[in-house]
Parts: sequence; C-alpha cells; structure tokens
Amino acid sequence: MSETAPIERRTAPGGSAAPLTGEYDTALLDLDGVVYAGPHAIEHAVESLDAARAAGMRLAYVTNNASRPPRVVAEHLTGLGVPAEPADVINSAQAAARVVAEQVPAGARVLVVGGAGLEEALAERGLVAVRTLAEEPQAVVQGYDPTVGWAQLAEAAYAVQSGLPWVASNTDLTIPTARGIAPGNGTLVAAVRAAAGVDPVVAGKPQPPMHRETVLRTGARRPLVVGDRLDTDIEGAFNGGVDSLLVFTGVTTPAELLAAPAEHRPTYLAKDLRGLLTAHPEVAAAGAGFVCGGWTATAEGGALRLSGAGDRWDGLRALCAAAWTALDAGAGAVDGGKALAELGF
Repeated sequence: MSETAPIERRTAPGGSAAPLTGEYDTALLDLDGVVYAGPHAIEHAVESLDAARAAGMRLAYVTNNASRPPRVVAEHLTGLGVPAEPADVINSAQAAARVVAEQVPAGARVLVVGGAGLEEALAERGLVAVRTLAEEPQAVVQGYDPTVGWAQLAEAAYAVQSGLPWVASNTDLTIPTARGIAPGNGTLVAAVRAAAGVDPVVAGKPQPPMHRETVLRTGARRPLVVGDRLDTDIEGAFNGGVDSLLVFTGVTTPAELLAAPAEHRPTYLAKDLRGLLTAHPEVAAAGAGFVCGGWTATAEGGALRLSGAGDRWDGLRALCAAAWTALDAGAGAVDGGKALAELGF
C-alpha cells in the first residue's frame, strides 16, 4: 500500500506546470457526474480518458454506488467508449464487504439491503447474502439500489434493533441521473437510522475504508482523486492524504466551492475531465489579493471583488484563494455572487 499522510491545509487551488497525466500514476475517477450521468457519457469524458490512458496514466473507477457489480459497470463504460475491465472498478460494496468480513466469522450470513453489487462483493469475501432476519444473519449491509423499498428498509430496521452490526456502503444523500438529482443511499440509511436509533459504520467515500480498498486493489503509488462532490470525493482525498481534481459536471457549484471548509478544498479544479490533460496555473498572492492568469481577486467588506480578464476558470481559482483565506482568518463566508456572475457562473 502506498504511504499517505494528511495533506496540508489548502488556502488556494494548486498549480502544475505539467499536465496532470504526467504528475500522477493513477486517476481514481468517480463515475456518476464525472464519467457518466445515467446511461450517457459526460461531454468530453470519453476522449479525455482515452488521451489520459495514451499518456500512460492508469484509470481506475471508484464509486459510492453499490448497486451494480464491477463487471456490469465495466461493460457500461466499455459500451460508452471507455474500455474497462472489472478489476478497474472499485465500489463501496467491496469496501463494505471487507468491513463486514472483519466483524463476522467466515461463511457467515449477512442481511443485504441493496442489489447485486452487494451480493457479489459479499460472495468475494466468502459471505452468504440473505434477505430476511428469519435466515439468521450475523450482520446487516446496506447499499444503494433503485429497487429498495419499504419492506427491505423495515427488515433492516428490525435486524439492527436486534443488535446486529450494521454497515452502510455510503451515505450520499443524492445521486445524479440523466433526469436530474435523485435521492441516494444516504436518504435510505436515514430511514433505517430513524427507526432503529442506531448509526451504521460507513465504508464508502469519504471514510477511510474506501480509500484503503482503492489503494489495495490498484496499487497506486501517486494517485489523483477525480470527482464532482466535495463531501465524498474531495473529503475522501483529504482524509487519505492524496491530491484531488474537482470537475463541475456533477453536483458541486462554484458558489459551494467558495464556501468550502479545509477538508472540502480540491488541489485542482476544471470544467470537466479535460483538466487531466492540461497544466494548471498557479495562484499567487499579490498585496491584499490573489492573482491567477489575468484575474485578481480580493475579499473586501464581506464580498469578493474581481478585476481583470481571461479564462473564467482562472478567475474562479483566484476567487477560491480570496474566499478560503478569508474563511481561515475567521472572517466567515464572503459573498461571491457578483464576482461569479462576472465570470458567467
């Protein structure tokens, strides 16, 4: 396993003189909102990943969605034009199954609230998936699946109330789909928690079990986490002590990024996966403000001010530095609405 340590508290987006494909050996890519949304590839994803692979970067796909086995995800990716093998896919079901296997005897029965992804992950660990408390399970594991309904949630609540250990693959409240943002596993976990009065052990991003599972399976020495969510992808990278790239093809907005606490601040930011293929400009302090590209950003009177011209993503980088510095100085969140509007966000 690679050696990792907590990264330094970040007060500005980082820079890279070379494309990120030359700085990192493995991209640990989130799927929903990064590579695809539902059945469709995100714009520029296919060609960007093809170019990253050609540049020598290994691609691994890391998802909190526990509903589909790696084989099915790999087939989906390949069908979109992103060649992938099952071993390239690491999901939260695998991380959850490892956590469960460390708590129960070999061959134990485990109550599954979720889909085939969880069942296959448990089988990989030599555990037996069951669907009712009457089958005498020794633990409960819960993951997202669109077929989960009241009966399964109630069975989980009864099992947890009986004292069985409970592991959740993840607690993402939402999941991006082709039609928009839909409820995620976290909303279903909340239902069981409300009924049982117990909190689960969480295996997926941003918790350490997911990072451990990913590094064990990929052997990455210098990984770059790529995601669209601050509270899972970016915080997971922070907890694992590795760098990250935030893309704006999923749920995070520029306004949310400006208000991010330390653990939610990415190393790099880009509109989409083309950010893997480019250098990233440095953000430099300049008097009371911060400069990136042709833009200068300052925090004055509780608001962000922006001057200059150029690439709007450079402007966002400068605004992040001004906003994060103000937050860390105890000034609280600053209003970035006008500055973001000037950049077209």
